[in-house]
Amino acid sequence: MATSLEVRGLTVELPTPGGWVRPVNDVSFTLGEGETLGIVGESGSGKTMLSLALMGLEPHGARHSGEAWLNLRSGVGSGNDNEGGGKNGGASSAAQTGAQSDGRAARENLLGISQNKFRELRGREIAMIFQEPMTALNPVLRIGTQVEEAIRVHEPRAGESEIHRRALEALERAALSDSARRARQYPHQLSGGLRQRVMIAMALAAGPGVLIADEPTTALDVTVQKQILELLAKLRRELRLSMLFITHDLGVVAQVAGRVAVMYSGRIVEEGPVEEVLRAPRHPYTEGLLRAAPRLTREKLVPIPGTVPSLDALPPGCAFAPRCPHRVAECDAAMPELRAVNKNHAARCILVR
Repeated sequence: MATSLEVRGLTVELPTPGGWVRPVNDVSFTLGEGETLGIVGESGSGKTMLSLALMGLEPHGARHSGEAWLNLRSGVGSGNDNEGGGKNGGASSAAQTGAQSDGRAARENLLGISQNKFRELRGREIAMIFQEPMTALNPVLRIGTQVEEAIRVHEPRAGESEIHRRALEALERAALSDSARRARQYPHQLSGGLRQRVMIAMALAAGPGVLIADEPTTALDVTVQKQILELLAKLRRELRLSMLFITHDLGVVAQVAGRVAVMYSGRIVEEGPVEEVLRAPRHPYTEGLLRAAPRLTREKLVPIPGTVPSLDALPPGCAFAPRCPHRVAECDAAMPELRAVNKNHAARCILVR
């Protein structure tokens, strides 16, 4: 399977009164072409900050390191861009960007480009569906105007009639019936499910190859949630999208993803095929999430004791050790590396032998 996105050692640091903290810490993964990778974890585990870093939308003052190689569909990154050395001094050279001399697809390191270059890529090559559409949409602009803007910024030479036509097509693709009428409406005139469909239409309007969905069904009722998940699955197949699906719901990730990465305190603690990880988890945190998840059968839910540690007061070894029922002295000595369970499954735990 060809790779659409390859992340190596991504770390995001944020300034606080007590010093720098790392909401994303040495994260690595690959996303194959046409694949859906689920990112799971509690609130504060670093899921959303990871997605913002990949979109170049980190908070002001943030700094990052590592690499995030995005394979390009359109060749928009075929030039050498190193304005100001890229963000945080990262470099982008002829060897790193543009069409490869051996015929391989062009690619960009998202962590080594300028904001100007990111604006070219964002929307056209990689796009994001945000968690709460009512805050992501502009309340004083009509729906059609907002979708048209997503196209116009990447197609400055397109005529207004062409842009309008493509905006209506994007709304129809996102399963909004009577797209012409919806385009004239404002966000407050739509239900939560319809607003989320508008966000999907905006994200896909310029034809990106990679889509990041940040908890797109959290605020929706169960029926609408199912419809949105089915729509995303349908669009992934039809448009050959590679999707990073962020959620705290293990049931949702089991429906949409082929592989899953579990995050805790900014790190990936387990990664592997969804069925294998959910059936036979090898990290105590994943086990705890599964025991705490509601089931159709009447079983007692077992919460994970304690709370997620503050990023400025992490334990010296494994971050999950204070809450872990299998804790031993070795857990406090150092952060464990990801250890292979098999060729497709790994866990960051000393119990993996």
